[in-house]
Amino acid sequence: MRFCWPFLVAALVAAAPSLAAAAEREEPDIDMYAHISGKCTRLKIAGSDFGCKAVAYFHGQQGRAHFTIVLDDPRDHSHIVSFSGETGRREQDNVYELQVDRMLLNSKDRPKVDGLPVPLVESSTGTCRQIGIIATRQVSSISCAATAKDGRTYELQFESDGEPVTLRRIRQSALTEEKANAKKAEQLECRRKAHVAKVLPRDWTAYVIRCLADDEQKPSTAEQQ
Repeated sequence: MRFCWPFLVAALVAAAPSLAAAAEREEPDIDMYAHISGKCTRLKIAGSDFGCKAVAYFHGQQGRAHFTIVLDDPRDHSHIVSFSGETGRREQDNVYELQVDRMLLNSKDRPKVDGLPVPLVESSTGTCRQIGIIATRQVSSISCAATAKDGRTYELQFESDGEPVTLRRIRQSALTEEKANAKKAEQLECRRKAHVAKVLPRDWTAYVIRCLADDEQKPSTAEQQ
């Protein structure tokens, strides 16, 4: 599969929060993703055949996992589906099975929340079977089959091209630390402004609170652009 995979992985990472949590409106908890290079020898979505641009595995801190496929759909560059489940187990040394309980379906027509597409969630039953071990960066094939409650079926047969799996772990604490450091910097700046303005001690707290509130209301750099 020849394509600019860093761009596609970035798209998959951007999609991860909505794929993992939009159904319950939870905070995103994705802690790991893996990109597997290869080709889809069969990809059938609700009766229609597609090719695929990228296949990835996502894992959440709460245990939910997703086999996510970016479809090769010229009419919809946002066409992404995920086989999702909470129960995964190693059947043999090199065989992993995920019991699928829902399908997550994204497209250009789906609504967005905070700029992220909210997938359609279909309660489903099925199984994904992975030959190989992601932790060793070697996966040879992935096969998935699921049926939604309305009878629509989803099938995937994916064959690796032998390239090592690209594995990334996502530190959720990093964002928390970044926010904490940013908040601390804002507080120090407001205290500096209070000192420059020669605010009286009795008015110090009120000044700092008002200063922080003003900073929160300012548009971000991205919004300004």
